[in-house]
Amino acid sequence: MLGKYGMQILRRLASKTWEHTRQRKKPAGAGSRVLTDAREVFEFNAWDHVQWDEEQELAAQAAVAKNSASKMEAEQKDRFQTDAPKFWDSFYGIHDNRFFKDRHWLFTEFPELAPLAAETKEQQHRSIFELGCGVGNTILPLLNYSSEAKLKVFGCDFSARAIEILRGQPQFDEKRCNVFVMDATLDQWQVPFEENSQDIIVMIFVLSAIEPKKMQRVLDNCYRYLKPGGLLLFRDYGRYDLAQLRFKSGKCLEDNFYVRGDGTMVYFFTEEELRGMMTQAGLTEEQLIVDRRLQVNRSRGLKMYRVWIQTKFKKPL
Repeated sequence: MLGKYGMQILRRLASKTWEHTRQRKKPAGAGSRVLTDAREVFEFNAWDHVQWDEEQELAAQAAVAKNSASKMEAEQKDRFQTDAPKFWDSFYGIHDNRFFKDRHWLFTEFPELAPLAAETKEQQHRSIFELGCGVGNTILPLLNYSSEAKLKVFGCDFSARAIEILRGQPQFDEKRCNVFVMDATLDQWQVPFEENSQDIIVMIFVLSAIEPKKMQRVLDNCYRYLKPGGLLLFRDYGRYDLAQLRFKSGKCLEDNFYVRGDGTMVYFFTEEELRGMMTQAGLTEEQLIVDRRLQVNRSRGLKMYRVWIQTKFKKPL
């Protein structure tokens, strides 16, 4: 139960995301503005639930076919996969905690993460584990907005530098939070909690950074550590997102899996792929949304089509 206090938090967070465009307020959450007249495309900074026509779909397919026609040599590919923690350490060494903004939108997209109602928060134990926590852009808002005495938050990342930065943040509360370095692609997780113990596992733009052949293993382990009735909350890149279309030839490791200029890797999913892997892990579907948005740069007259996939899957009771 969110209760009155939880709903107040949601409203307070939502109010922080309103932006003024042409003297009109726009809530930044999904589903808030739909483009019905193409002549108005540059009137605002972003549009939700954008429908692609056949021509646009074919153009995206052609762009991906072109940038993935030449695959990276096996030796190079192995280097990026073997040294992935080093590349992420380098990334966080450069950007520290400045690259990613805290994900306050999570409380509206995933209200399951919002603070519990006052009448239950003192009695109910709640355990949340974030896989790929980075520098705490999800964990720190959880700690900041929740006063639950029996909330325990865990987080792991395979970048030791990211964990070091997170532990050094003033909002980090070691009494309620335990973060550690772990390679989530290993067969056996080394974690400070038991199997069947987590109420929620969070994966935000994490699975896409993992070699495709290891993804199922990660989801299988999520199933092992979720409580019966527990939720896996997931958001990641969708097929034909702008980031995929922008890759140049020579950056493709395998179909729909690329390496960025900084050495980090990224995969672009379809909803069918995710549904198949989640179901194979034993989880049941609660929500699966393809979030297509159009972001525009009005000063430069640019249109940027983003595609993300958001899911909620439950471990059966």
